[in-house]
Amino acid sequence: MFFGSSAPCARFSLATATGPVRAPGALLRVLLAALLAFASVAHSQAIQPLPFKNHAEKVRFQHLTRQLRCLVCQDESIADSDAELARDLRLDVFQQMQAGRSDKQIKQYLVARYSDFVLYDPPLQANTLLLWFGPLLILLAGAAVVVIAIRRRSRDAGITAQPPAGQAPTDNEDDW
Repeated sequence: MFFGSSAPCARFSLATATGPVRAPGALLRVLLAALLAFASVAHSQAIQPLPFKNHAEKVRFQHLTRQLRCLVCQDESIADSDAELARDLRLDVFQQMQAGRSDKQIKQYLVARYSDFVLYDPPLQANTLLLWFGPLLILLAGAAVVVIAIRRRSRDAGITAQPPAGQAPTDNEDDW
């Protein structure tokens, strides 16, 4: 029997044609547990405020962290990134500021640790020439390919446009 209560396991039998019978508060308990799990994750991801001594130190920190690239995101500064490495770098910069280091010393430390890539505006040096002029070289190479392709097409079109010797040119009116 499909809907009967004489099944060996009556509590697992279907009470309606739409689905099994559940305890009234089970769904509420599952939703509450999921809400608590997501709330704890969201709280752990929140940016914790740093205890700055004064407003000038906070402005200096914000200016410095906007000059440093997040190595995970690569298109965001560590001030804007939510990556765990960016949080660690922000804390590292803050601790070095508290230790009395200058912006230049902090940048030198980070460059020594992560290379010039950590800076949004890397210096023009022999090892960063490709970084500075690479996009221009790619653009010039693309322009050269286009010019060569156009010259080859115009040269090929000039060869096929001339009729063979001794034949009169034919006009098919297919010049479009």
